[in-house]
Amino acid sequence: MRLEGKTALVTGAASGIGRSIALRFAAEGARLVTADVRHDPREGGESTTQLIRGMGATVVPLTCDVSKWPDVDAAVRAVVEEFGRLDIVVNNAAVSYDKALLETTDEIWETTMAINLKGVFYCCKRAVQQMLTQQIVHEARGRIVNVSSQHGMISAPHSFAYGVSKSGVVYMTRQIAADYAKQHIICNAVAPGKIITGKPGPAASAEAIRYSELRTPMPRLGRPEDVANAALFLASDESTYLTGVNLLVDGGWMAS
Repeated sequence: MRLEGKTALVTGAASGIGRSIALRFAAEGARLVTADVRHDPREGGESTTQLIRGMGATVVPLTCDVSKWPDVDAAVRAVVEEFGRLDIVVNNAAVSYDKALLETTDEIWETTMAINLKGVFYCCKRAVQQMLTQQIVHEARGRIVNVSSQHGMISAPHSFAYGVSKSGVVYMTRQIAADYAKQHIICNAVAPGKIITGKPGPAASAEAIRYSELRTPMPRLGRPEDVANAALFLASDESTYLTGVNLLVDGGWMAS
């Protein structure tokens, strides 16, 4: 129960990594608002809401497009109205297109930046606005955990817009951490390597899996739970004197 009594907003919580983070936080005692544009998981099975309620935990599901300020504002307001305080925000919502530079259309670029970068900007900005009004608890007014990527630091094969957007998330994390540390707002990121989520798409192709296996020193690829465990640490009171960090969860990919 490392998050007992904490309230958390998790974006992109219907599927994949966001779903795993929401479930892990609920298991650790957090009260959750889950925000996504859809509520049926892309990998199939019960919804995140059903699973959390099946644990006996508290969750408020919201339909939210993070690229729209009114949606983000409504999500933060919902957390505060329901629970009185916003302790944790996890910015996970993202999209990816398997397109290199010359195949990246204006539409792909703008959609990717709207969700992956502007969405994180909106959620961080709205979270900080709220957290500055809150009392300090265990040396923090609130914690932000951004989901970046190893591809915010190295090239993302055939995913130009995605890589650029994630590099922006890495920078944004450091800037917010530096600007608001004295106000006891903590901002870190978790950077996944190759994570097998069960979602269909080019990233799940046999070619992509083989490439990732060759690049990853550890004898398996990542699971959503690996990222959720890292996010849990960054969201918990155990993560002290630590801000502006981009924590790699990549099986040693970036070390090799």
